[in-house]
Amino acid sequence: MKDPVLILGGRSDIGLAIAHAFAAESHPIMLAARNAQGLELQGKDLSLRHRVEVSLHEFDALALDSHEAFVTGLEPRPGVVVCAIGLLGDQQEDERDLAAAVRVMRTNFEGPASVLGHVANRFAAEGEGVIVGISSVAGDRGRGSNYIYGSAKAGFTAYLAGLRNRLAGEGVHVLTVKPGFVATAMTEGLDLPAPLTAAPGEVSAAVLRAVAKKRNVIYTRPVWRLIMGVIRAIPEPIFKKLSL
Repeated sequence: MKDPVLILGGRSDIGLAIAHAFAAESHPIMLAARNAQGLELQGKDLSLRHRVEVSLHEFDALALDSHEAFVTGLEPRPGVVVCAIGLLGDQQEDERDLAAAVRVMRTNFEGPASVLGHVANRFAAEGEGVIVGISSVAGDRGRGSNYIYGSAKAGFTAYLAGLRNRLAGEGVHVLTVKPGFVATAMTEGLDLPAPLTAAPGEVSAAVLRAVAKKRNVIYTRPVWRLIMGVIRAIPEPIFKKLSL
């Protein structure tokens, strides 16, 4: 039997798309989210469509004290853990409501880093495992239009890079995914440029390929690597005058 795949953030569009991609390859699926029983329909769909076992697991990314027990109590043991936890927030509102800003930062960085720290320790002790973190191009450089979300994703990207370096000799593969714009419930209502916007299924297919090839960092659409390379290269005196 293939390794079970744990999806943290199993209610998200990207998380569910990745679950379907792995299930299509005969991996059992473990969906973890708050109010996990509300995922029964999604779980049945995965199970019936792909003929795999699906289990639901209660998980709160912000309940840090629960993370160690959550990871050590997982049965069966997942061989792949995908962190698809995310909260976009609203930049202008979050600038005024600092409690909301903190929630965005904790959801995108502190919570994921906490739970993946426990996963990393378990995988390192076992000498095998795959960790996939869904980060964002928003973390490649702080911009006035989304620096609260972007700063958290920048921290998560750096955290994943550090895990990858730490675990390189431990038999554990760490993949960082930077999807760019994705048409999901989280981005609904935003005016996204079609040529730069991926569907969740495109992200999931890229993740499956990257895990198989043991890639380290991927942009779902290669054009984002070029775009963010240009943005990172803009000198700060010029950058401050731009509305990005």
